[in-house]
Amino acid sequence: MKKNNSILLSAPYILWMVVFTLIPLGVVGYYALTDPDTGLFSFRNILELGSYMPVLGQSIVYSLISALICLVLGYPVAYYIAHRSAVTQKLLYMLVMLPMCMSFLLRTLAWVGLLQDTGIINNILEAIGLDRIPMIRTPGAVVLGMVYNYLPYMILPLYATIVKIDGRLIEAAEDLGCTPVQTFTKVTLPLSIPGILSGITMVFVPAVSTFYISQKLGDPETMLIGDVIERLFKQGNNPNLGAALSLVLMALVFVCTGIMNRFGGDSEEGGVIV
Repeated sequence: MKKNNSILLSAPYILWMVVFTLIPLGVVGYYALTDPDTGLFSFRNILELGSYMPVLGQSIVYSLISALICLVLGYPVAYYIAHRSAVTQKLLYMLVMLPMCMSFLLRTLAWVGLLQDTGIINNILEAIGLDRIPMIRTPGAVVLGMVYNYLPYMILPLYATIVKIDGRLIEAAEDLGCTPVQTFTKVTLPLSIPGILSGITMVFVPAVSTFYISQKLGDPETMLIGDVIERLFKQGNNPNLGAALSLVLMALVFVCTGIMNRFGGDSEEGGVIV
């Protein structure tokens, strides 16, 4: 009886997964393994992926740089929030999540207004007698856009991990003569590794597949894999090759989440299980 009830209760979730996950994945796989001219099964699209590997490599590099910058910026923020009072933690947690309530597109367009040649920052520089600086349409602007949009994804899992570290371990290290630096490097940092891995994955996965940030903040040569897929579906009229690239991207995402689940700890340690 209990088994029947659990199956009944999980039916909406199973239906949702089948309709909105498994069927779309099946459609992508069908197009990826179908010849666009004949409509027959073919590895033609897979064989053509070699020419796009430099773009995929560039996307991975940009995403890794953004994830590492988010880690450097996000760890001190998460550490600070985790060591405040309960009321202050809630307030700071809300402030971290607040930008995520705004549209992703609007957040990116805001940086366009700030960084463009006639934007706010350059107007301020000119007003104080300095030369304008070319900031937009550069790789740095793309990385900046990724860091700004995905930084909360780093802070939240780090905070969830650090706040669960047993304070008695810190006290024991201090009682044994550890300096604050030694306590951090030997106790806090190792115990926060699950949050670090979760945060890096949660930043890397959306960053490697992004396309709008590179279009608005980068130059035409700053081509990421998400841009290629979008153009193949929209402009190139080659959804089969776009689907094949999407399969490669999905495989990369599965590898990242698998690594996170393998080494990131369980939910009790503050890790994020996907």
